[in-house]
Amino acid sequence: MSDILTRQQQQADESRRDFLYYATAGAAVVTTGAAIWPLIDSMNPSADVSALAVVDIDLEGVEPGSRITLKWKGKPVFIDHRTEERIAQARADDDAPMIDPEPDAERVQRPEWLVVIGVCTHLGCIPLGQGGSDPTGDWNGWFCPCHGSHYDTSGRIRKGPAPRNLDVPPYEFVSDTLVKIG
Repeated sequence: MSDILTRQQQQADESRRDFLYYATAGAAVVTTGAAIWPLIDSMNPSADVSALAVVDIDLEGVEPGSRITLKWKGKPVFIDHRTEERIAQARADDDAPMIDPEPDAERVQRPEWLVVIGVCTHLGCIPLGQGGSDPTGDWNGWFCPCHGSHYDTSGRIRKGPAPRNLDVPPYEFVSDTLVKIG
């Protein structure tokens, strides 16, 4: 009989010990989460960046062949007023072998205006090609000199280590010359 009581006591002790382990581990997880949350929350965009979540840009006066840069959510946005030659070159390359194939028509809302985020998709550098004397790479688009990524006139990656095309931000034409980004 005492042997049975001893086993029951051992089982009760083990059950109590297991409960204490689980309760302690649960409290540690909650405490760690409460301590880490402010750090994670600090990685959210600041109020001034969030305020720029929507940008309106008037494209009147931007001549064909010109490229402009603006800032949206802390990132550069490249707007290219493409000439007929650039549009034809982008469309002709639709069937060419590419790292990230995407037809030009899926990247633009209006053929004459290309709107892309000007951040290389390899390591986050800013590609060259916006200025008149900047190198534009082998396909007359943009060139990232850091690791040699070449983008075409539609912002598609054609050569180099970048894994995907320049990103297209959410945008819409509010009027013939007014674009809303964001």
